[in-house]
Amino acid sequence: MEQERQRQKKDRKQAKTGSGGTSAKLRGLPKDSHETRISKTVSWILRHGSQAEGLAMRPDGYVCVDELLKSPKMREVDFATLQELVKKDNKNRFNLLFEPDKNSSSTKEVWWIRANQGHSMKSVVLDLQPIGSLADIPTGIAVHGTTRKAWEIIRDQGISKMSRNHIHLAQGVAGSGVISGMRSSSQVLIFIDVQKAIDAGFLSPQFFARVETADRKPLLGWEGTQDVQKAAAVMKDVDTTVETTVVSESAKPLSECSEEEIVEKKTDV
Repeated sequence: MEQERQRQKKDRKQAKTGSGGTSAKLRGLPKDSHETRISKTVSWILRHGSQAEGLAMRPDGYVCVDELLKSPKMREVDFATLQELVKKDNKNRFNLLFEPDKNSSSTKEVWWIRANQGHSMKSVVLDLQPIGSLADIPTGIAVHGTTRKAWEIIRDQGISKMSRNHIHLAQGVAGSGVISGMRSSSQVLIFIDVQKAIDAGFLSPQFFARVETADRKPLLGWEGTQDVQKAAAVMKDVDTTVETTVVSESAKPLSECSEEEIVEKKTDV
């Protein structure tokens, strides 16, 4: 109860101090640019908050752009701004689609938008392709980026999907590019022994083949397997455009997992 009162107090304070009247409605930090706050707001709505905003979401994660722009948080964002946001987003977080509304008798085509990953809503079913072996990953590598604070927990308990539907892993570490599925602020890089994780169906610390700092120096105590070390060394010199792999949290063998629990590769990133 006290937490809720504090949250409401914080919201009222932001509403008074927000710049231009609209930033107060947008998510993000005061230091964030207006564009960044729009991006964070769109991400939150499409990944977690569509129901709270009263938006109907299709099973594939798309919401009607017209309805999105009517949301109180988005009321002063126009379609041109949204379109530019999607176009310039080098992490490819969003996808715009122009097609008829299948739930309407009208044949008029409308714009739809969705987040390509990171959903916490169980009703969203993305176009994912199950991975049965290491050979199904083009780079042969799966990496999870995290913070040093989170690493203190992860090294003992493993990687959890938390409130989201999947654990997101990148298929490599680019030299200077941006990787979808890994935050640019990641301080610790966890290389996964993919085949062992697939066989087990979950991500405990025993499947961490190698752990590095953001500047690609190994963390002591996590030397990893020879194959993963070789692959990681190669990736240091390769700036690769990668897709995202996701591993669902499960404590069951893969053969007993449901389709949602299988280790999967994201194909629409």
